[in-house]
Amino acid sequence: MNILLLGSGGRESAFAWKITQSPLCNELFIAPGNAGTAAFGQNVNLNPTDFKGVRRFVLDNNINLVVVGPEEPLVKGIHDFFLADEDLKSIPVIGPRQEGAKLEGSKEYSKAFMRRHFIPTAASASFTINTLNEGLSYLETHKLPVVLKADGLAAGKGVLICQTTEEAQAELIAMLQDAKFGEASSKVVIEEFLTGIELSVFVLTDGHSYKILPEAKDYKRIGEGDTGLNTGGMGSISPVPFADKAFMDKVENDIIRPTINGLKIDQIPYKGFIFIGLMNTDGEPYVIEYNVRMGDPETESVIPRIESDFLDLLLGVANENLAEKELKISDKTAATVMLVSGGYPGEYMKGKTISGIENLRDSLPFHAGTVLEDSLVKTSGGRVLAITSLQDNLFDAVQQAVADAGRIYFDGRYFRADIGFDLI
Repeated sequence: MNILLLGSGGRESAFAWKITQSPLCNELFIAPGNAGTAAFGQNVNLNPTDFKGVRRFVLDNNINLVVVGPEEPLVKGIHDFFLADEDLKSIPVIGPRQEGAKLEGSKEYSKAFMRRHFIPTAASASFTINTLNEGLSYLETHKLPVVLKADGLAAGKGVLICQTTEEAQAELIAMLQDAKFGEASSKVVIEEFLTGIELSVFVLTDGHSYKILPEAKDYKRIGEGDTGLNTGGMGSISPVPFADKAFMDKVENDIIRPTINGLKIDQIPYKGFIFIGLMNTDGEPYVIEYNVRMGDPETESVIPRIESDFLDLLLGVANENLAEKELKISDKTAATVMLVSGGYPGEYMKGKTISGIENLRDSLPFHAGTVLEDSLVKTSGGRVLAITSLQDNLFDAVQQAVADAGRIYFDGRYFRADIGFDLI
């Protein structure tokens, strides 16, 4: 069968690597892809939010399945676009419809969903420019620190943790009055700060049944020891040592089942991934956020641990027979180290030639922000390469990934050498 994979990051590189291992895969097209995805299929110069362009390509190339990597096309309604088109409606799309994608597209919507279905999460309240004064008053009585979240998609930058009431009030004004995060912060969710340790749980569902994929923990701060600015993710590990059976049973019973059942009760058809960002607070799981796609760089640690035919699992979603499919997960540990461009997460360098990828000893290179120019692999994004090693234990996985990350060079290259150290 012919598959179209939408996206261009490390997540899509991991998907492409895994999908092409399936005997069910005939041709894989990646739009737009990157220098790494080109090794597994054909890159297509196509924007995933150009739905008319996607339509033409799907019909011209006899595409049998569309896998949506990033959130933006889902929030903008690509699945609905397919269902509304007579020529496209029979072609399955992996990813929720627009209503289901609101779980990520609107923080207020997801909070209301969790409250409605008694899913444990931080207490919150929402405010707009019209209720700015109420919001400022609300902050005066709120315990510190306090979390401010832009309601809409803000490319991972719309969450602020404020340590003082004055700081929180200033940021609320900046978000609502000065459009600090553009349209995304036209509404702001103020929520209580949860203490604990974060992890990500991934679920694949056909709308009826579900499979729990390997969990992961990512590392957001640019500096070692979890210091400095937040990034899109500097690395990840899977499995997560503290996510034992007792904890994961709580996650399934208190969060996953109520989420899947809640979607059914609310009559929201959902086919695809649900990424549940969790906080482990004294052994109790609380939902920080939902995403409607796989995470990045967590995917680069999760996918290598899936031993089953990944494409067959996706077809189980498409055909609504996921319950009949087998999910086999490796007992090994994956560690992912992200190589980033100089200056990231601020203004960063681009167009630097990358060397040494061929020198990796026992790791997988998943390309994130790379392009192929004149037969040379060059940097094109802030996060450039995800180096993943799958080993018998966490220490060996981290050691190997770090060693292999050090074998790659480009001008301004930086990576954290302490991914997973807090858990060893």
